[in-house]
Amino acid sequence: MTLRTVVLGAGYSGLTAAKLAAKWTDTEVTLINASDRFVERVRLHQLAAGQRLRDLPLSDLLKGTGVELVVDRATEIDAAERTVRLERASQAVGYDILIYALGSQADLDSVPGVAEHAYSVIEPDRALRLRERVGEAGVIAVVGGGLTGIEAATELAETHPGLTVKLVTDGVLGGSLSERGRRYLRRTFHRLGIDVRDGVRVAEVRADGLLLEGGEHIGADTVVWTTGFRVPHLAREAGFAVDGHGRMIVDETLRSASHPEVYGIGDAAAIRRPDGQELRMACATGLPTAQQAVRALADRLSGREPRPLHFRYFNQCISLGRRDGLIQFVNADDSPRATVLTGRTAALYKEAIVRSTIIVQRHPAIPAGM
Repeated sequence: MTLRTVVLGAGYSGLTAAKLAAKWTDTEVTLINASDRFVERVRLHQLAAGQRLRDLPLSDLLKGTGVELVVDRATEIDAAERTVRLERASQAVGYDILIYALGSQADLDSVPGVAEHAYSVIEPDRALRLRERVGEAGVIAVVGGGLTGIEAATELAETHPGLTVKLVTDGVLGGSLSERGRRYLRRTFHRLGIDVRDGVRVAEVRADGLLLEGGEHIGADTVVWTTGFRVPHLAREAGFAVDGHGRMIVDETLRSASHPEVYGIGDAAAIRRPDGQELRMACATGLPTAQQAVRALADRLSGREPRPLHFRYFNQCISLGRRDGLIQFVNADDSPRATVLTGRTAALYKEAIVRSTIIVQRHPAIPAGM
């Protein structure tokens, strides 16, 4: 009897894993996703700013692969029965092998008022609601000084020069960057007229802006929340081993620490390098972990001992609007090197990286030696 592989989630890691599993393993592959479209999540700040994104139907990306696409939302995993229950279908989907790739979502419950008053660029529908709001906005406060917040703030400021854009963060703006990278970021924010308040913590989001710890009020008619992520509860509820955030705990081959027929990849898994460092949530993490998980699965199905995870970082790519960018080159452990690439060249570099992710989705492969 042919084994059944089910992949949950068709993001950067899930779609890659489904196509690779169909090619590299002798299993029937089913991909379950809530939407029938592939979402370029790394471009959603562009969508929010008013730009159009390309339409990427999953049926087109899966054409000729043999992968069965089920457009529905997974609501429950029965680990004992090895089935996935869906929101609309009356019959559960059975699996012999499960690849868990449900990704992450914006955490809108961490601070009072976020869910009621803030917008987000983490999901397409939320980015579209922000786009509708931007035309009426006068002052926008972006909360979060990470890469998502930086890209959202600069994109909005460049596309809508009449807006007043503020960025508020409890850390240091560009804290993961080198000193040279942070200086360039500050100059860019100054050029775009973005006011930066770092080292402050938001206590509450209100309809008229932000209330900081200590009582200070920052006025804004629109708040964009880019800090904090959460993962779906399905892994925890199924009884899989998870960490304190609900991310699936996996071994050095991306296999569940508690259920050997399950693999976890992308944002929904707590993945560590051999030195113990946990990989950050990023597209740059999702694609390689999908490749490595399918390679390990194929090895096991063929009776071979799978290789442990081998992963290193190369750079952090940041768009600063459409005409500017910052590429921070990093060491293998993601710590910043002194070297940066900036300006128009960096913008083109970032755009090439983003486009390459779609090339990978169309033609995924497992690099030799992985």
